[in-house]
Amino acid sequence: MAISDSDRILLQRNKLFRDIRFESVEPALQGCQIAALKSGATLLDIGQKNASLYLVLDGELRVYLNGRGLPVHAVLGSGECVGELSLVDGENTAALVIAARDTRLLVVPHDLVWLLVESSNGIARNLLGILAGRIRNDNLLQVTTPEPSLEFEVAANIDTLTGLHNKNWMDETFHRMAQRCERNGMPLFLLVADLDHFKDFVGRHGHLAGDSVLKGVARIMAINLRPHDLLVYAGGDKFAVLLPERSLDLTMKMAERLREAVAAPALHIHTSSAPQAANTTRATQDEHVTVSLGLSAMQPGDTLASLWAAADEALQQAKTDGRNQVKMAAARS
Repeated sequence: MAISDSDRILLQRNKLFRDIRFESVEPALQGCQIAALKSGATLLDIGQKNASLYLVLDGELRVYLNGRGLPVHAVLGSGECVGELSLVDGENTAALVIAARDTRLLVVPHDLVWLLVESSNGIARNLLGILAGRIRNDNLLQVTTPEPSLEFEVAANIDTLTGLHNKNWMDETFHRMAQRCERNGMPLFLLVADLDHFKDFVGRHGHLAGDSVLKGVARIMAINLRPHDLLVYAGGDKFAVLLPERSLDLTMKMAERLREAVAAPALHIHTSSAPQAANTTRATQDEHVTVSLGLSAMQPGDTLASLWAAADEALQQAKTDGRNQVKMAAARS
């Protein structure tokens, strides 16, 4: 595959080719393929075998660590690499990597990576630097993460179905975030989201299909938020997000983007007329899931409970008015 002039410029800026005369490696890259990922698509999944190094041309990838849920561990854009750790040590991948926007990557196969390393001391040095940077950042994360992130504490704060933090974690985090926003004179919003007609959906398709929908919605919401927006699964069919340092206009636009992102994909649901029979006839039908959202702004003296109550009241109004919409809470005296 011939590399276009625009992609050549992007590749020259990649960390793997820093201080390398690109013309010396370009012929070897001609056989590589460019992968195009749609926003929300998974590049690498936890426990997956990986046989390629991915060079980000444009777009954005987000990395989530096993068992961590949110917040995002790393955000990778143009000029970054991904997949180098599992490629070098030969182990299964230990992180989930998702496209946060439409993203293009140059896929460099395992054998070609080692050919480049063997033929260029500069590339070997750069790859070692990339690996060292990853390890240094991971070590820093371990040092700065407070002791309560031990296994039992994580289990208390992470929902095992969606991989998101739970409301218990939001209860613990709200006070610190509210104080910081108040100190910096920045607004803080709470968004509460509820899947429309979810009980009916589960009644038609079963709990496994319902669980699949909840996991899908969790992933959609996660990739459409900033790393410091605090997303939680609140149980049942409800999600919530604490949104610091946004204007009301930007917050409403973000809420609309979440609503549209959830409603966009068609879910392929497998059905059968006789699930217990040996000759079960299976069919696939497409369904769309929508979400209603209520938004409230923190006011002086607010607790999480009062902020939640205002957002929930706006959510109920969104459902009353026809669902699949965003409502802002009325001004409170």
